[in-house]
Amino acid sequence: MTDTTISTGSAGRTGAGVSTLKGRTGAGAPAETRGKTTVADGVVAKIAGMAAREVPGIHNLGGGMARAFGAMRERVPGGGGGGGVTRGVKVEVGERQAAVDLNVVVEYGVSIVDVAGDVRSNVISAVERMAGLEVVEVNIAVDDVRLPDEEEESEGGEGRVR
Repeated sequence: MTDTTISTGSAGRTGAGVSTLKGRTGAGAPAETRGKTTVADGVVAKIAGMAAREVPGIHNLGGGMARAFGAMRERVPGGGGGGGVTRGVKVEVGERQAAVDLNVVVEYGVSIVDVAGDVRSNVISAVERMAGLEVVEVNIAVDDVRLPDEEEESEGGEGRVR
């Protein structure tokens, strides 16, 4: 990225109150080139988390402990129930590029290789389209496989705990 240095001396003056500043955009430049846009890490993490969850075969994001703490946090009033979107997502965002690390839980019976490829494709597409950042890598760690009978066990167990 190039920075523009603005001189306050008279060397850059061409006339009555007009200065010539190299690299600056003027009134004739397109609106989208005037100014700087920064995208926060949390925004990219939310985009990546939502894009990963859209892929068939992904049950959830986050490791076992992260999901357990997240479930407890969601039950506490004011505990930040919105944090579930970024659970299992870690991003590094630069000025023009981003890298994404995902921890996922896949459904039993799906091809992990195929699901990982679909997740990469969907995350890269979403982040590049929405944030305008080049995604240099999407690393996926499969932390667990959700078995078909696990859902009934967890739902039944929650009802008995008081």
